[in-house]
Amino acid sequence: MKKVLVAMSGGVDSSVAAALLKKQGYFVAGAYMKNFSEESWAGVLSADCPWQQDVADAKAVCDKLGIEFRSFNFEREYADKVIEYFFAEYAAGRTPNPDVMCNKEIKFGLFLQKALGLGYDYIATGHYARIRPKPSLRGVPAPSRDDAAIPSSMGLLRSARNDRLEFELLKGMDSKKDQSYFLYTLTQDQLSHTLFSIGEYTKPEVRKLAREFGLPNAEKKDSQGVCFVGHINLREFLKQRIPERVGEIVDPSGRVIGTHPGAWYYTLGQREGLGIGGTGPYYVAEKDVVQNKLTVIPLPSSPKLGEDKGGVLYSKQISLRDIHWIGTAPELPFSCTARIRYQQPDQKCIIQYPPRPLRERMSRAIVEGQVRGLRVHFSSPQFAPAPGQSVVFYSGDTCLGGGIID
Repeated sequence: MKKVLVAMSGGVDSSVAAALLKKQGYFVAGAYMKNFSEESWAGVLSADCPWQQDVADAKAVCDKLGIEFRSFNFEREYADKVIEYFFAEYAAGRTPNPDVMCNKEIKFGLFLQKALGLGYDYIATGHYARIRPKPSLRGVPAPSRDDAAIPSSMGLLRSARNDRLEFELLKGMDSKKDQSYFLYTLTQDQLSHTLFSIGEYTKPEVRKLAREFGLPNAEKKDSQGVCFVGHINLREFLKQRIPERVGEIVDPSGRVIGTHPGAWYYTLGQREGLGIGGTGPYYVAEKDVVQNKLTVIPLPSSPKLGEDKGGVLYSKQISLRDIHWIGTAPELPFSCTARIRYQQPDQKCIIQYPPRPLRERMSRAIVEGQVRGLRVHFSSPQFAPAPGQSVVFYSGDTCLGGGIID
């Protein structure tokens, strides 16, 4: 019997994931990761980080399912890998994605290593995503909702292929909840030890299953906060490391039209929280964290307004760093679709090398799937691509990988 350790957040999705895996015949245990708390980080309120309630809910679900419950304290590692990155990116004027980093370093890094070390064959999470063997190697049927035999079948195929079976990461069936965007850094080894048991379901179906399983948290509201942290007030959180400093808000001509508490608290394209009256709304078009200055423009009437400013708000060309391919890297140039933010509709694009003069000054070494110095050309102008954000590539429902806006 294959053993699965389920990352239990205390929410409905991971709870149903555990219930489904047990129903499918796996040996299932649940584990709560304590990554963040008011005790370990000054200034965080209990209401912002309700970990005590979450761990109690996770344990109650395990009791209901009759499975073992574990808990791990990863607060030090989370602070080193996720929180420090979070602050460093904002201080540098970039827009980080802590959920991507948490998945890479904590859930599918540290947690997976812990599970394998304890003798588990797989980890599982409540992500709305799917995994299947790559079509060219697909000697087994695609996983179905109730199919528990797929992992062992994958193992047979892997042996026959000299342990080189490739897996694909697919979007979740629920387009409104699909979380593949946050999972693009996963490796083949991580996919081979991961199960996404709710990826075939929609959110309403998951809620229904939670009620049918009689789970005590079936009606619990979804968390909308930072990965395994909770719903924090971003500015108040950043102020703990990056203090407020009043700066100017100017229009494209340089005319001062307002003030702000710190350029690092804002991101390109932002319109909320600027406090500017007049003919607005205004959008952040440029930010200078060295001069502590924001440049804003009124509501853009067309993409050309941004392109006239050198692609500040609208751009067809985006340079990337730290490209990661989930499977084999494609030959460039390569046509596919991409998203520059979560839940954005897929956008047609071509991935290509930068112009030769620039290319010759950049390292294109491929190390463990990482590539530096690529450029994405979109068919349609993209609104406010911000340095630090992730661009994630797709071919249909298949997530190919992604990179960071440079």
